Amino acid sequence: MTVFYLPRQEAPGAGTNSASGLRIGFTVGRALGGAVQRNRMKRRLREAVRLCRPAAASDVDVVINPKKLLLTTDFSAVLNEVTRAFVVIEQKLPRKQQASQS
Repeated sequence: MTVFYLPRQEAPGAGTNSASGLRIGFTVGRALGGAVQRNRMKRRLREAVRLCRPAAASDVDVVINPKKLLLTTDFSAVLNEVTRAFVVIEQKLPRKQQASQS
């Protein structure tokens, strides 16, 4: 799978209704299979994210783009990959943003 992330900056004049914390999205295109296979991929990814979502979430948008292999891969391997992706994202975030979360 490929994981993209982008730290969010607070928009000027956004007020209190602006979203904060971790936002996660999935992109599963038609090339990965029919609707049943694509939905199964999204369900597996949602569960993996639910199980390993970081407690102290930064203001960052994450997009996960799976490969077709996700359907046949053992769930523990998927969980491991998603966990590793969150660890890498936390390490690569600017120190200023991490310090403001503490």
